[in-house]
Amino acid sequence: MAKNKNLIYIAISLVVFIVLAFLYSTPVFTGKQLFQHDIVQYRGGAKELLDYRADTGKETYWSDSMFGGMPTYQMGSQFKGDIIKQIDSKLNFFPRPVNYIFLLFAGFFLLGMVAVRNWKYALLGATFFGLSTYFYIAIAAGHNGKINTVEYFAPLLAGILLVYIRKQYIWGFIVTTLFMGLQIAANHPQMTYYLFLGLGFLFLSELIRAIQKKIPMKHFLISSGIIATSCLIGVGMNSQRIMANSEYIKETVRGKQILTNDSHTEGKSGMDKESMLLWSYGKLETLNLFIPRLMGGGSQEPEGKEMMNKVQELVQENVGSQAEMDRISKGFGSLTYWGDQPGTSGPAYQGAIVCFLALLGFFFAWKKYRYWILGATVLTVFLAWGSNFMALSDFFIDFVPFYNKFRAPSSILVVVELLFPLIAIIGLYRFFTDKELTTEYKQKILLYVGGGTLGFVLILLFFGKSLLGFHTENEKTYLPPFLLDYLVEERFKLFRIDAIKAFIYVAIAVGVLFMVLKQKLNQNIALVIIGVVSLFDLWTVNKRYLNDDNYVDKIFAENPFQTESSDLMAEKVQGNPNLEPILANVNVNKTLETIAEKDKTHYRIFNNILGTFSETNTSYFKSSIGGYHAVKLRRYDDVINEYFQIMDSVKVPNILNLLNTKYLVVGGPEQPQAIPNPKANGNAWFVSDLKFVKSPNQEIKSIGVIDSKKTAVISSSDKKYFDGKTVQADSTAYINLTKYQPNELEFKSQSKTPQLAVFSEIYYPHGWKFFIDEKEVPYIKADYLLRALHVPAGNHDIRMVFEPEVIEKGKWISLICFGLFILLSGAGIYFIYRKRGKRQVETV
Repeated sequence: MAKNKNLIYIAISLVVFIVLAFLYSTPVFTGKQLFQHDIVQYRGGAKELLDYRADTGKETYWSDSMFGGMPTYQMGSQFKGDIIKQIDSKLNFFPRPVNYIFLLFAGFFLLGMVAVRNWKYALLGATFFGLSTYFYIAIAAGHNGKINTVEYFAPLLAGILLVYIRKQYIWGFIVTTLFMGLQIAANHPQMTYYLFLGLGFLFLSELIRAIQKKIPMKHFLISSGIIATSCLIGVGMNSQRIMANSEYIKETVRGKQILTNDSHTEGKSGMDKESMLLWSYGKLETLNLFIPRLMGGGSQEPEGKEMMNKVQELVQENVGSQAEMDRISKGFGSLTYWGDQPGTSGPAYQGAIVCFLALLGFFFAWKKYRYWILGATVLTVFLAWGSNFMALSDFFIDFVPFYNKFRAPSSILVVVELLFPLIAIIGLYRFFTDKELTTEYKQKILLYVGGGTLGFVLILLFFGKSLLGFHTENEKTYLPPFLLDYLVEERFKLFRIDAIKAFIYVAIAVGVLFMVLKQKLNQNIALVIIGVVSLFDLWTVNKRYLNDDNYVDKIFAENPFQTESSDLMAEKVQGNPNLEPILANVNVNKTLETIAEKDKTHYRIFNNILGTFSETNTSYFKSSIGGYHAVKLRRYDDVINEYFQIMDSVKVPNILNLLNTKYLVVGGPEQPQAIPNPKANGNAWFVSDLKFVKSPNQEIKSIGVIDSKKTAVISSSDKKYFDGKTVQADSTAYINLTKYQPNELEFKSQSKTPQLAVFSEIYYPHGWKFFIDEKEVPYIKADYLLRALHVPAGNHDIRMVFEPEVIEKGKWISLICFGLFILLSGAGIYFIYRKRGKRQVETV
């Protein structure tokens, strides 16, 4: 009877999560969809991939849409036999973002049930975790892969705790394996990596407990073996994805550096430190977990518009010279945000009550949770400081495997956002239910922690201006007093509002807990009050960053690259900052569309209007020189840094010609111009001269000055390719593209002498195969980033096809691992029920 009642409460909790998720996302009822910047960019960059899939029913693992061409492994490619990804899709069946919000709630509910085995506390903890502000900021930005990964954090930890803490080996294996697989399938390795940095403390905690004989060493070894097996199988179910990305990552900006210069050392792996640590959380900024606008919140807070109007008014009234105006412009950044990061969409707010209860939890929670959660919290906070704690960051970058593959260390705070709600509900559960804790001890800790927290807020309220400053050093250097004083005052107002709220929320929680201790309030009512206040707190803060303005008509969400404007469109766009770029870019999009429709051959476009290397409008209509992606191929990124940062009027055209840039889009958004480039090298060409160079630095320097139609720059390491081969000039020779698909190109060639053909296709050493008259032949790299092939004299059919072997290998490993998971799970469940049946027979 009690079991059935518990199941009813669990079902009710899940319904509550669905209701809350839909209430937060009410525009979905009217058919509107989220408008997410990164998803807009994805739609442009993945257009060729999606069209190929729709037209052929097959998958291409290479696309020419961005950066001259790159693998599609991180552009939404799909893999045959990818069963775990299909399960992920089934779980995310609600419309976005309802799916994410619901699974954030539901996943933590499972964790709560494992940790405290009480649905009330699990429900409370689910709202603590599921409403963490950072998640809603990430959803608004379109970081769907990140949120998809984070939604499996809690259930994965639940599976691990089932094994280590609850000794439920079989169910723990099933849960851990399933959610490990789902997390990897969500395809955000950085988030998974950060989670396991934190979970390392759980492993150490259990090891220490085994050494201290608080738990049997046999249990620790069995549990660790089960969890290791679960993780291996979970990873194995994603073998295609992992193997392909592992192969790809080595050739990207996350892999080994090729050049040697001020910021790179040849052969060194990972990104340069400056790029890695650019988004580092300030030490003081960590308090954003407790007070959201301690440092102004986000760079674009709602109050920013009014502040801008006032700033313009003050400037007009007080500035009398251009020199003074130039000085002011040097000091201007964000009107609201004044933290250490270059900019931010919002704070990693955890909730005032959640942070307060987490502090209590470090006193009240069982030691088996307390110490590892504290260690993981401290480490992840310190790592989030990045460049503001270089001693630790340098150690991790230099000695901890894979840490230097990831940027934006501030995002590691997702681990804190998982652990704070967990320690909060465990501590609260013990506070209310554990008779080992005396009332006197509870009162003392509550007085110290509650009084200390409230006192801390009061100190900030009364002395905040002098303690915090509310300005950056750059602002202090360049802004005149009338502007600096205004910004400080306005930022302090934003802080003061949130600080007063934090004081009130914590005071309510402290009061409620004291009343329970004094037996003047029922425990259930106390939980409701704490839950409602925390829900109100997080909900209202989250709505600053993800609200009804983030939803747009379906037509804009599914086709953000409009080519025609109308009064109706202008009416819908007006006042919505998310949609204004759509209207502003209509003429550019129309120009791109016109180019693509008039010239259907294979070539690339250089768009100099929208920000070449931060837009995918061009990619939506035709192959682009630029694009938008965090993981570019290293060689292409090197060329961007070498040539396009300076835009040399002689060298840049040479690079554009190499990349078969047939059109340049220049001018402005209102009157864009399409300029043909008659000097483009074409899809392929024969060269008669070879320039061998000794180093990558010489390679990349040479391609900006050579006549690339006649000369190819070849690395001396590829000299052996020409053993027994000659290259001779033939003015009548030609090579033409006859068929183009993103993963297969065909050419016809004719020459009287042996030739070296250079292709305006990006060199990638894995998966591309070349055939001359259907006989596979080797190829090399030329001009630092292109493919080249020795072609014998005569008439030939040349074909290049992208057939990465890792895809087929990975498919079979994935299927075997999934089959193993099903087999072991089935055997385990059979064992449980057989054992239960024996007990029932013995009882009878």
